[in-house]
Amino acid sequence: MSSNSLGTIFRFTTWGESHGTAIGVVIDGCPPLIPLTETDIQPWLDKRRPGQSRFTTQRQEGDKVKILSGVFEGVTTGAPISLVIENTDTRSKDYDDIKDKFRPGHADYTYWVKYGIRDYRGGGRSSARETACRVAAGAVARKILGDSIKICGAVVQIGAHKIDRNRWDWNAVDQNPLFCPDPTAAAVWADDLDKIRKNGSSIGAVVEVVASGVPAGWGEPIYDKLDSDIARALMTINAVKGVEIGAGFGAANLTGEENADEMRMSSDGKPQFLSNNAGGILGGISNGQDITARFAVKPTSSILQMRQTINTAGQNTDIITRGRHDPCVGIRAVPVGEAMIACVLADHMLRQRSLRAAN
Repeated sequence: MSSNSLGTIFRFTTWGESHGTAIGVVIDGCPPLIPLTETDIQPWLDKRRPGQSRFTTQRQEGDKVKILSGVFEGVTTGAPISLVIENTDTRSKDYDDIKDKFRPGHADYTYWVKYGIRDYRGGGRSSARETACRVAAGAVARKILGDSIKICGAVVQIGAHKIDRNRWDWNAVDQNPLFCPDPTAAAVWADDLDKIRKNGSSIGAVVEVVASGVPAGWGEPIYDKLDSDIARALMTINAVKGVEIGAGFGAANLTGEENADEMRMSSDGKPQFLSNNAGGILGGISNGQDITARFAVKPTSSILQMRQTINTAGQNTDIITRGRHDPCVGIRAVPVGEAMIACVLADHMLRQRSLRAAN
């Protein structure tokens, strides 16, 4: 299986399966002498960790990370950084009944067609369990970016219910299990999710990530545009079916006058934008404004409702997927989306640094 890596200079490769012994990530391109310990990585993994509320899978994984290489006496050495996370709460027997059946909406069928074999235990490589590795890589990326760049995510829509942006409160995101910046919307979502969970179903969500403090000039103008790399990175997250930057699809509703992010010189002699429909990126290059991206996450494919499918013998059959699954996988996608943007920004930061060094 190829294509398990992302990035140019800051490049990471994930490995492992949902019900394997462990999962992990190898990070290449991290500069030397950056302070790094497991305590720098663990809080981000804790944010993504399953089993923390009734709205996520009840699989109880500690997600304790171990640094195997690339760090000596508390700082990076410039060598590849290898991180491992053990799987401690697998219940593979939950999948025995469906090992010859394809779950509708899941990657079962396509993996089987491509490779002639699939790991049916929790989805194997296609499981969202793999995203813990991305979050670990994102923690290292944040160390490269430094404290001046802040990357924060939130759920802004569950099902048909959106937040009221007039009530947006970043402090509220960490005060509810839904990563919602609107406390009123969070209460409505909680009631809806309880009903969906009890019905054995699932629902989708939209996640928004904002990166502030990114200087102007990062990104490449044509095929490695900063926004295209962000979009690609977010699209690689399990269950993501759409990405938009800035005004996104909403820009189609605007006139040229409305969409143009007009400019003025501020009192401190720096350029100032009067709006941010571009999402902080122009021509593939950051303009110094907040970078904003949103991605849509489909409903969890593994549900307790009877669905029609086929089996490996080409026969029609029905399926119910038992086990422990998120009623809304978009909730735990928040720290994953943050991590992917952190990795892309770290990569472009190092690319910009190498460009300027060459000049």
